[in-house]
Amino acid sequence: MKISIIGLGSVGSAVATAVANTGLANEIVLFDRDGVRARAAAEDLGHAAAFSFDVKISAVNNYRGIRGSEIVIIAAGANQRPGQTRTDLLAANTAVISDIVPRVMANVDAKTVKLVIVTNPLDVMVMVAQKLSKLPPARVIGTGTMLDSARLRTILSRQLSVSPQSINAYVLGEHGDSSIVVWSSASVGGIDLNTFCRQTKISLPATTRRTIEHRVRNAAYEIIQGRGATWDGIAGAVADLVRCIVRDEHRILTVSTVDGLGAKALAMSLPRIVGGCGVVSTLLPKMDSAEATALRRSGKIIRKNYDSIPK
Repeated sequence: MKISIIGLGSVGSAVATAVANTGLANEIVLFDRDGVRARAAAEDLGHAAAFSFDVKISAVNNYRGIRGSEIVIIAAGANQRPGQTRTDLLAANTAVISDIVPRVMANVDAKTVKLVIVTNPLDVMVMVAQKLSKLPPARVIGTGTMLDSARLRTILSRQLSVSPQSINAYVLGEHGDSSIVVWSSASVGGIDLNTFCRQTKISLPATTRRTIEHRVRNAAYEIIQGRGATWDGIAGAVADLVRCIVRDEHRILTVSTVDGLGAKALAMSLPRIVGGCGVVSTLLPKMDSAEATALRRSGKIIRKNYDSIPK
């Protein structure tokens, strides 16, 4: 399995490490327009590989070097700075994705390649990449709210004193400020959340749930304020998505892909079954009327941002 990573900033470098540590790639190609940075990253990661998996790691600054890649991860673009929202990156990163995707597609097999999009604003970048690549939407996959959902499960696990692995709860919609927590379908150990709380005598009132929602939505801003950028969490999400594809696991992940055609085309996160060919199917969890309304609103925001891109 040959995997290429485009963009070796803080996020791309963390993604490279996380993907290498899955042990699922026998070759990883690191591309960056700054060839010195790419070579340094490949050298450093190559040294680390001596302690883990035997993987060939190379650096390139010419797209010919990604030929033969079955998965291409695009992590290039401007990152959020303190005080910025993901949407503030729209214009700059649309230009980045618009430059990269055609060059990638000229050097990969369009019949099999999967594109994994990490660049923000994530959902809009998935739409741009899918349109430019002309790939089936199932094979242009954004990490979506995988990390948001992981943050939710982590916070809930501390509140409920139970492992995050026992919690099934999703953040859906935009990977951004309009994301929604779907409380109606949340469960713990196969028991719906409200029943679990009654049985364990744990209180989770509306005020606490609103606080949890706030913490999930603002986690990235707090991390950026403290360390300048977020990279470990998203790197873990990318590695998990790669694992799901390479092993054809058919697990349910809240990834972002394009649904619909033309003016109705929209990418946002929903629970999706992911396997070796990409997204296999999309699911719609139980939601109350307020959650369904909020999800539609989130979709409209994504579409509005996409439509604001100069054509």
